[in-house]
Amino acid sequence: MPYRRLPNTDSARIRALKSAVDKAADTDFQELSFSMGILDEAKSALTHFEHLSARYQQLYDTQVKAGKSFVGKTKNARMYISHFMQVLYMCVMRSEIKEEQLTLYGLEKANMVVPDLTSNEQLLEWGQKIIDGENQRTSQGGVPIYNPSIAKVKVMFILFREGYQTQRLHQKATSRVLQEVAAYRERVDEIILEIWEEVEKHNNGLSPEKRLARNREYGIVYYYRKGEIAE
Repeated sequence: MPYRRLPNTDSARIRALKSAVDKAADTDFQELSFSMGILDEAKSALTHFEHLSARYQQLYDTQVKAGKSFVGKTKNARMYISHFMQVLYMCVMRSEIKEEQLTLYGLEKANMVVPDLTSNEQLLEWGQKIIDGENQRTSQGGVPIYNPSIAKVKVMFILFREGYQTQRLHQKATSRVLQEVAAYRERVDEIILEIWEEVEKHNNGLSPEKRLARNREYGIVYYYRKGEIAE
């Protein structure tokens, strides 16, 4: 015998509700296989859940699009900050900059090695330290480092920082709506289950073949176990 299984994706949940609502629209209310009360709930749930799902997809697509742009900004910022540190170290080795001035950049304990810039948070931290350190050193009469200049590094850093902040906003908005979707799924599943229970009960007196066919018209999905033959 086939067995039914509630939808396990949001698109399947929407299809299930749509099937029941559309079938009801084409059926005289006296012949409807489930109650008008649950039909009203199904219509309301369908509208709300479709809106939530569409909103989540829109926010997710926006986040993904912004994420692709952010990858480039992150790569540029990491490259310029790392390069600036390497040039700074070469200036120290050539005695063009005093080694003790590395303290201005927070690099006094780095052993002339570029710090880990793998994470966004590390990039934010060291980018700001490098900019502040170079500005402080040059304000004390030091000769600015060129190729890259701190002005160019700052441009790349600001683009990265703004992209990082924007990405976090997108992630928060997407996560918030996803939580709303997840919270409402339980009610949607309850409504679908109520419809299916009422439909199967209403059509229970029909022959197996007619019963399954009529139930499927209301969106009930049946599965066959391995080796079973579909009726």
